[in-house]
Formats: sequence, C-alpha cells, structure tokens
Amino acid sequence: MKKMNYQVTIDSPVDHVFKTMLDKETYKKWTAAFNPTSDFEGSWKKGAKIYFTGINKDGEKEGMVAEIAENIPNKYISIRHYGILDKGKEITEGPAVEGWAGSLENYTFTDLDGKTLLKVDVDTNEEYIEYFDESWPKALQILKEISEG
Repeated sequence: MKKMNYQVTIDSPVDHVFKTMLDKETYKKWTAAFNPTSDFEGSWKKGAKIYFTGINKDGEKEGMVAEIAENIPNKYISIRHYGILDKGKEITEGPAVEGWAGSLENYTFTDLDGKTLLKVDVDTNEEYIEYFDESWPKALQILKEISEG
C-alpha cells in the first residue's frame, strides 16, 4: 500500500465544509469526479458500517464496504475499507479484497482564520495511483466550489 496525500484550502468555515462533504446531496456532487453515480448508504457515526456505491455499466450497484473508524466533528474522519459490493452482494474476504482490505481514507479539517484546510490521506495500491492523482484534485475542487458557493 502507498499513502497518497491531497489537500485544498476552501474559503469557507470548517463546520460548513465538514457538513457539505458529508451531506447526502452535496456528497454525490463532489464524488462524481470518481463515478458519476457516486453515493453512500449508511451512517458517518464512529463504528458504523457504510457503503460507498455507484452503478456500473451493466446497471448494477457496486462499491466499497467500510467502517467509520473515527469521526470527530469538524476535525477528523477516518474510513477503514474492508470489502466490496458486487451486484449488491457484500464480499469481505478472498482475492477481490486481499490487496487493500484495511486501507484507510482520512480527512483532516484545519481552521485557517475562517477558511478550511482539508487534508486527505488515502492508502492505495499501485493500480489506482494514476486514477487517484487525476480524480482526487478534481473532487476536491468541486467540494471547494460547492462549499464556497
């Protein structure tokens, strides 16, 4: 696993950026950079299971199965990925998940005199580095625009 780091400064208070990032409707907007049908099912509460979903080219639901490892409102969120959804079925062991199960996706929110510095640290394997380097900056730019709008 390789840890990738991305960040953006948003001209909006931390509490607004935090809410915008997690709110169902605005979440779909900024994560469209990864998948136009991006969505989530579940809760952002610490310890909760959450599905990060999208619709594949065959019209079937797929995505990631994760746990909210930490949620400190307006400060920090940690997501631990441990499985996938394939045609709506949860897969948490075997070759499909062995290469990245346990990977973390962490968000740190820092107040900069009314602005927000959002840092993202993501574990990934080699095959997704290029995709992440392309998609994360786009996603964070969208989050910046909707948070500032």
